[in-house]
Amino acid sequence: MTKVAIYCRLSEEDKNKRCSEDDSESIRNQKAMLCEYVYKHNWKLYDIYSDEDYAGTDRERPQFKKLLKDAENKKFDIVLCKTQSRFTRELELVEKYIHGLFPIWGIRFISIVDNADTENKGNKKARQINGLVNEWYLEDMSENIKSVLTSKRKKGEHIGSFALYGYKKDPNKKGHLVIDEEAAKVVREVFSMFSEGYGKTAIAKTLNDRGIPNPTEYKRLHGLRYKRPGSKNSTIWKYFSIADMLVNEIYIGNMVQGKQKSSSYKFQKTISCPKNKWFIVEGTHEPIIERETWEKVQILVKTKAKPFITGRIGLFARKTQCANCGYTLRTSISREKRYLRCPNRLLSKEFCIGSFISVERLEKIVIEKLKQMYKELIDEKTLNKNICCNDDFQQQKEEILKEIKLYEKKISEYSNAVKNLYLDKSNGLISELDYKNFSRDFVSDKERLTNLVKELKEKIVLINEKSFRKIDREEIIKKYSNIDKLDHEIVQKLIDHICVGRKDVDFKEQPVEIFWNF
Repeated sequence: MTKVAIYCRLSEEDKNKRCSEDDSESIRNQKAMLCEYVYKHNWKLYDIYSDEDYAGTDRERPQFKKLLKDAENKKFDIVLCKTQSRFTRELELVEKYIHGLFPIWGIRFISIVDNADTENKGNKKARQINGLVNEWYLEDMSENIKSVLTSKRKKGEHIGSFALYGYKKDPNKKGHLVIDEEAAKVVREVFSMFSEGYGKTAIAKTLNDRGIPNPTEYKRLHGLRYKRPGSKNSTIWKYFSIADMLVNEIYIGNMVQGKQKSSSYKFQKTISCPKNKWFIVEGTHEPIIERETWEKVQILVKTKAKPFITGRIGLFARKTQCANCGYTLRTSISREKRYLRCPNRLLSKEFCIGSFISVERLEKIVIEKLKQMYKELIDEKTLNKNICCNDDFQQQKEEILKEIKLYEKKISEYSNAVKNLYLDKSNGLISELDYKNFSRDFVSDKERLTNLVKELKEKIVLINEKSFRKIDREEIIKKYSNIDKLDHEIVQKLIDHICVGRKDVDFKEQPVEIFWNF
């Protein structure tokens, strides 16, 4: 029997639109409608994939990703949705999956309300128009939301999902913050300790030793589903947590927003904004820190900041990682010698046992390894067994070539679509205005895909260069096998990264794993 996978999606926006008596957009009713359609056609239901509280532009929807993986593995024959927009609102994904990969995988796509069916070749244009309409809807909605949020920021209204540590949302006034006394007590203590001469790392260590949860963990313990963007969601205080707190004007009653903005309405990724683009409104809420303390701390922050000295880049800068927790090792100087240490060791002994090595010793290890590899060149099998290299170049190239082939196919389809639109206009099937609108968007998407193809081809050039280095691995090892001293340029060229473990006290051995660029 024909196996069918049902996909349902409900976003927060859909929930807000529903009245208490209107349940037409609910997941339950989507499932009921689609299941009835399956049974009516005597198909077999394989599984139901359902994402709730996810937007149609979110490419990280867990069930959506699972559906695509199962589709690629050909576990079913049909993907069935209520509407095409439930599957995705992005024209790019419509082209990539519905018109691109699904046919390759032998998957038929059906959305019953807007009558989209990939088995019906005649309605492909309608599906593309659906994709364009959804794309326009997203763009318009994004601009409208951005306009509303900008207006609120200018008024000093708090628009974030979560209040800054030390505050909580005012239950009686939307967009207003009130002090959370439990957390505010810690904030005051941090400012007090710093003004008394404690360093940021020392403050973090003190808070960790006392078992005080960091801001992320504090929110979680109070029932908030908070995750700091880009973080590993650890539970301990760190240097940067203290550093950010000490310069945040929200603690003196000023609302500061707009530090980051979305790179595109299609993606969740954000980019940092320069300070002159921030929205700062003074006196919007009760301060936690008194102005006198704030000004004293700002002077200390500036005087304690170390000036940047050009030409003093560390030999292994951003190349070494702690084998225990994965964090980048930081440089420290003691008695005029440079060391690399895991910063988490200083913050909490429970979080990481710590890695520590001198730059001088690590340099010797790298040089010795190069000489050892030169000796092992006689036995190629031994060499390949004992060195870790990032050499999956062929697989990377194949993946990129697949994407290029898909995009080039779409570019050709867009060119044909413009021609077909012209014929439709000539035959009176569409108006001059519709022709201009649709052709403009097809041309725009064609240009966008052409640029993507160009970028992907540039990636292949870089991969070929790396692959060439791999082929010439023997020559590279020969070239550097007799060196007695490393410099920053050599390290950048030869090494991808190094994992450093903690030294074994009993056996006097320290695990160091080098991942080479060749």
